[in-house]
Amino acid sequence: MHGLENCFVILDRRDGTKTLDTDDIVRICSTNIGVGGEQLLTIERASDEGLRAGAYAAMRIFNIDGKEVGACGNATRCMAYLLLEESGQDELAMELAGDIVLCRRAGQMEISVTLGPISMDWRKIPLSREVDTLHLPIESGPLADGAALYIGNPHAVFFVDQLDSVDMGRYAPAVQNAPLFPEGANVGAAQVLDGHTLRLVVWERPGVLTKACGTGACVAAYAALRRGLVTSRKIAVHLPGGKLEIELLDGDKVRMTGPVAFCCHGFIRGGK
Repeated sequence: MHGLENCFVILDRRDGTKTLDTDDIVRICSTNIGVGGEQLLTIERASDEGLRAGAYAAMRIFNIDGKEVGACGNATRCMAYLLLEESGQDELAMELAGDIVLCRRAGQMEISVTLGPISMDWRKIPLSREVDTLHLPIESGPLADGAALYIGNPHAVFFVDQLDSVDMGRYAPAVQNAPLFPEGANVGAAQVLDGHTLRLVVWERPGVLTKACGTGACVAAYAALRRGLVTSRKIAVHLPGGKLEIELLDGDKVRMTGPVAFCCHGFIRGGK
């Protein structure tokens, strides 16, 4: 599936018959020798705690290097679509990294998910030392005076005057791999168009310029409001792959709405 050309391979592991190691994930996500995807997602049985909270199923997310991450907005929408179709429901709860994510249909092939809370606590992100997370003491070319945030994964967001002039492949890796971010960071560059509209590009861990990043759109909208750069709590975020609608909710949570698309299906043979 894909969400705004952010592509995912999704495996149903609820029968528990196949375990995946790092080599499996790297091979499956490879565009040369595998299916090809920016992340691999697995559908899992919900934990006992998740079941008590009403979770229909659980989700795990792995980057192309095989490392597990705690959140991905576009992936969550794609997974939610599959589970909503399977269940025949219009709303359901899904377990992700110990949290409960609320998902609902928002239109034909459109899904809304509620994520968060967003944190700017330097220990949560995490950073290697205490700094002002709304004004980071780090820069790389035009990426300066950024904000650091956490929404299940670490982000650095920089606001720029002209997004088209920013070479993310040149400048973002220095931020992603900076000592300030011991676990790395997803690096976003955002341009404010008006009080309720942003443009955004994101350089994702482990080093990919993606067409869309759902969590990146959420934290960019949140940081823009905290900075006073936008006036609305409902913000349209335009990414290279398309538009996401972000609504900032009480409790530092966020509702993200956007399209999903189904590409193909198949089977993985063998396994350990």
